[in-house]
Amino acid sequence: MNSKRPIRRDRDAEEVPEGIVFGRNAVRELLRSGREIDKILVKRGERDGSLPVICAEASARGIPVVDTEKEKLDRLCRGGVHQGVAAYASQKEYCDVDDILNIARERGEQPFIVILDGVEDPHNLGAVIRTAECTGVHGVIIPKRRSAGLTAVVAKASAGALEHMAVARVPNLAAEIDRLKEQGIWIYSAEAGGEDLYSCDLDRPAAFVFGSEGSGISRLIKEKSDFIVSLPLYGRINSLNVSAAAAAVLCEAAHKRHVK
Repeated sequence: MNSKRPIRRDRDAEEVPEGIVFGRNAVRELLRSGREIDKILVKRGERDGSLPVICAEASARGIPVVDTEKEKLDRLCRGGVHQGVAAYASQKEYCDVDDILNIARERGEQPFIVILDGVEDPHNLGAVIRTAECTGVHGVIIPKRRSAGLTAVVAKASAGALEHMAVARVPNLAAEIDRLKEQGIWIYSAEAGGEDLYSCDLDRPAAFVFGSEGSGISRLIKEKSDFIVSLPLYGRINSLNVSAAAAAVLCEAAHKRHVK
């Protein structure tokens, strides 16, 4: 009879989602490494020991710190000892908006950009990135807050497209839109009640804005847009999922840019 006890595998550690770092020492080392971090979750009401230092370092780097219930941290870390803190580390380094514009210049093309205003579902973000890559978009711009980051779920949903797509994350989407307009880029917001997309001139330096499924594009961003464009719909449902809408809009824009 074999008297050896079976090796107990640490199932919790295996099941923690890729890109999640938890525990105070681990998160502090992650901050020191300089690696991109999408956000840090801290147990609500807990600010003892090294947590204030972690929060201060994160704030200094512009990383969102979110108060979170213990139960959510427990689920995210699969029961691991998180000590009240966990971080979402990015799957890919973010670029600058200027890098996106340089990609267009290097290709000898008019800028073709996607801006996402409040898309928090990682599956939708991944799907939009996949469409953007397929249609020749030069880069995607997302805000630091109210947005999914470049997590493992996003990478998987993009079906590999994330590796080929430049993604910039900016602190102020409205200010970035102003800067793009100063450089001759036209802003198209995809929203209900606008001009028929198929009758619009899309063959120009352009950025296409898509909003969250719940609240759509924010009022300020719509006010800064040069055009509000809409897809004609013929069924009983009056809206598309953001990733489906982006696919239709970007395919039409790509067609008008490449077929003369």
